[in-house]
Amino acid sequence: MNYAERERNPVKHLPSIAMVVALHLVIGYALINGLARRVIEVLKPPIETKIIEEIKKPPPDVPPPPPPKLAAPPPPFIPPPEINIQIPQISQQAPTITTVTTARPPPGPPPVVQPQAQPAIRKEYKASYRVEPQFPRQAISQGLSGNVVAWVHVAPNGTVTNVEIRSSTNRIFDREVIRALSQWKFNPEPVGFTGEYEIVFNLKD
Repeated sequence: MNYAERERNPVKHLPSIAMVVALHLVIGYALINGLARRVIEVLKPPIETKIIEEIKKPPPDVPPPPPPKLAAPPPPFIPPPEINIQIPQISQQAPTITTVTTARPPPGPPPVVQPQAQPAIRKEYKASYRVEPQFPRQAISQGLSGNVVAWVHVAPNGTVTNVEIRSSTNRIFDREVIRALSQWKFNPEPVGFTGEYEIVFNLKD
């Protein structure tokens, strides 16, 4: 038996036909007994719906406005006191007439220059320390004698600052006198001074 003949066999389709018939019978029974009406009544009441409003967020805290500034009342008006000032009367005097001369005054006498007082010369003032002059060899070889007058300038601390030859019989002796007297020492004094000394060179036989 092929597939087409097998499908055409009514015996094979009997179960399906029986189920369809049974289903129709059930539906008809339900309609007759009012089952469908009860289902409609159950669904008849209206469905209540509620609209849920969106919860609004509270507004942010706003600071209260500042209190209005009250202007200070103006100070009370106090009238200034009256002060009477007496103005002294200035008598009108005749203007004085002064003459202005442009000529230069004659020059005065020239200033008088006072001569500086020379310090007192101390003759043969004793020194605290002395160096005696030596007889020059040249004078000895030449058989010369002589004398020298010298000024010794002394500072306040007693040291000799300069030796000045005032007179000399022969220049051979000057150098030795300056060398020796430059080494002299004197006692300190508030003011310096000048001492005069005569050195005699005598060649003995």
